[in-house]
Amino acid sequence: MAERRKNDFSQGSIAKNILSLAIPLTVAQLTVVLYNVVDRAFIGHIDTVGRDAFTGIGLVMPATYIITAFANLCGTGGAPLFSIARGRGDDRQAARIMGVSFTLLMLLGAGLTAAFYLFQTPFLYLVGGSDETVVHARDYLQIYLVGVVPVMIGLGMNPFINAQGFGKTGMMTTLLGAVINLVLDPVFIFGLGMGVRGAALATVIAQACSAVWVLAFLTGKKAVVRLERGSLGLDAPILRRVCGLGLTGFTFSVTNSVVQALGNAQLQAYGAASGNGDLYVAAMTAIVSVREIVFQPIRGLTQGAQPVIGYNYGAGKYSRVRESIRFLTASCLGYNILVWVLLLAFPRVFILLFNDDPGLLAVGIPTMRIYYAAYVMMSFQMIGQNTFVALGRAKNAVFFSLFRKVALVVPLMLVLPRLWGLGAYGVFASEPASDVVGGAACYITMMCTVWRDMKRPDETEEGELV
Repeated sequence: MAERRKNDFSQGSIAKNILSLAIPLTVAQLTVVLYNVVDRAFIGHIDTVGRDAFTGIGLVMPATYIITAFANLCGTGGAPLFSIARGRGDDRQAARIMGVSFTLLMLLGAGLTAAFYLFQTPFLYLVGGSDETVVHARDYLQIYLVGVVPVMIGLGMNPFINAQGFGKTGMMTTLLGAVINLVLDPVFIFGLGMGVRGAALATVIAQACSAVWVLAFLTGKKAVVRLERGSLGLDAPILRRVCGLGLTGFTFSVTNSVVQALGNAQLQAYGAASGNGDLYVAAMTAIVSVREIVFQPIRGLTQGAQPVIGYNYGAGKYSRVRESIRFLTASCLGYNILVWVLLLAFPRVFILLFNDDPGLLAVGIPTMRIYYAAYVMMSFQMIGQNTFVALGRAKNAVFFSLFRKVALVVPLMLVLPRLWGLGAYGVFASEPASDVVGGAACYITMMCTVWRDMKRPDETEEGELV
């Protein structure tokens, strides 16, 4: 009971409640990104083949986004429902939601592993590979696929740790894996001379350690709601709700995969005439890698707020839901403005993290400034989407995720390169255009719907208005 009162998000400071989850969650998200970004940084500095190997890893990114998408389907779909059930005091239902999510996660992980093993080579050519780069991508992917199920457990079940108020434990899930990956990468890549294969092997070992940590906690005595054998299995009503709400996180990652694949293919096509196709793909890989790093604090803040918003909504504390939205808006905008300025002012510094090839710098510096021209608007997209998710409004969240990536970015990637002689630069320009339109539309809609609905009076524990 003492642990339950400690993790009662309807009490205390909203900012403190959100930050107590968001800070460790941000560290956790950053360490998840480090699994792949550290690999790319080390690979980009391999003698003689560094740039081609780095470009090859860029071809693997759409596959990792797809794997993340299915993990998000279970984690970001189940965890908000789990929080709402806890807010209502129904821990038995919360446990069942977690068990169904875990069962689905395991089934999807096995299916994805088999599918990528069967179709890896045509997939890598489809997403913009060339004969020079696919060989490196395949070397990495063949080993990486061994760790699909562990990485999905780490990503998909960690939200259930955070949803119970154990933000530091959730942070340790991925911090453990990231440290192991960071230590093993140089040993395997350079010390044992394994190159790209060594980077993949280090990642698989790290992912397995994270998965063991997650399962040990969720099945242990410290968890408020434990993952137990009796809660496993598939339940159609719960499954529909988990998948419906999880479509937001799923769509976000899948559309990232589609956009990355289409972008690589377009850059390869428009760079073919000058022989710079692989160079443009390498520049996009560096730019997106930087985005993965700087984006995580925004993701941490918005996802850290989900349990707080969902719990207070379930408890009938609507004024605290409004306060949460106000805090998110101020904190996300403040951070993103700072990042926006740094990215536009010092693009060379960020690209040098991955490779110092003069050709890559010549292309990467101007394209990074184009890509991040309106990055600050992503704050509004993330605040709106995650608020919809926290309140269980799956249709709104999925719509705006699809709207930005599918309705805006994909058509712009196809059209802009043909206008005003932009060519490959038009592919990069599609991002800021979608940031402005998508971010504004999502946030304005959220304020006109959620904010309006949350103006009703709070409820007492007996369900009466106060």
